Amino acid sequence: MAIFRWKKTIYKTVCLSFLLVITVTVLQRGMAPNQFMQGQQQKELPPSEPLKSEKRDNTFSISSTFWKTKKEKAPVKAPVKEESVTAKQTKSWDVTTTNCSANQNFSKVDWFKGLEPNFQQFLLYRHCRYFPMLINHPEKCSGDVYLLIVVKSIITQHDRREAIRRTWGQEKEVEGKRIRTLFLLGTASKEEERANYQKLLDYENHIYGDILQWDFLDSFFNLTLKEVHFLKWLDIYCDNVQFIFKGDDDVFVSPSNILEFLEDKKEGEDLFVGDVLYKARPIRKKENKYYIPSALYNKNIYPPYAGGGGFIMDGALAKRLHKASETLELYPIDDVFLGMCLEVLKVSPVGHEGFKTFGIVKNKNSKMNKEPCFYRSMLVVHKLLPPELLQMWDLVHSNLTCSRKLNVL
Repeated sequence: MAIFRWKKTIYKTVCLSFLLVITVTVLQRGMAPNQFMQGQQQKELPPSEPLKSEKRDNTFSISSTFWKTKKEKAPVKAPVKEESVTAKQTKSWDVTTTNCSANQNFSKVDWFKGLEPNFQQFLLYRHCRYFPMLINHPEKCSGDVYLLIVVKSIITQHDRREAIRRTWGQEKEVEGKRIRTLFLLGTASKEEERANYQKLLDYENHIYGDILQWDFLDSFFNLTLKEVHFLKWLDIYCDNVQFIFKGDDDVFVSPSNILEFLEDKKEGEDLFVGDVLYKARPIRKKENKYYIPSALYNKNIYPPYAGGGGFIMDGALAKRLHKASETLELYPIDDVFLGMCLEVLKVSPVGHEGFKTFGIVKNKNSKMNKEPCFYRSMLVVHKLLPPELLQMWDLVHSNLTCSRKLNVL
């Protein structure tokens, strides 16, 4: 019995000592007991680096490094297929949850009550600036990229993306200059279609790997969200992109003409070139797609801005545009918003004859708008649907004989 009591005493002493060690450790670290046990399992959590194709269910927070001690080594990253990414590219998209409620202060203001429902909706949620990423491809900016082609698209228009991949959006290397392509998307606007379209998009992305997608609805007013999300993404992942072409998914583009135009351009020139509108006035007619009420913009003239159909900008300037965009409230017309950002930076966009974001001529029925000899000399022409784009691309790249050559470069 004495031996049994002696063993029982030792057992109690050992247990009390173990509990004392845990208590002291918890007090030193300032953790709750349940957090202490979580810390033991942290090594099993996935790293915070963004996945190549993130879905809603498996987007991880960058806070997963919270439990790491200072001495703990970071996980070894898998080798990148192309050149290794720079130190800055190891940063990740830092918005992982959608936590946005309406700004009810507006409902107390008389002028707000007189606005159309779409503008009320816009103002109620204008402060909701960034949303989680659903699909990410940071490897697109690995190594040096001379020209990054960025195309605004929506989830339902896969035929437009396919036509672009077969024509002016082809990724290639020209005389050592690497060209990469990305499509910018939100989610399907109709809830009943969202799940099916998302599955199709995931498969499309699995095949091509050229899609950036965020968790906001694709709509006309949300085009500005697409603009600021891309600028933020570029600032995080792209340290070595020299030039960016950004445009719509219904335009004809000549990459060879763009490369020729950029031959004598150098980084750091604050280049922003396109079909520039000067002294454009806000449209006050309610039936117009671009109508803006005075309550939202009370000036008579917009700052100079390039038509959103297609423009070229310097990579370093794009990063500065990101900083400038965060000083402004969002505006429902995306290309005007970029003009406002340029105004903040005191940078003037440059107009160029090779950018025709309203067609070769504004008369849509004019034969000139379908003349391949004009297209051969242009940089950007709007607007062509997939069959027209494919046909014009083949005509321009055939043995085309033109009576005269336009020198727009």
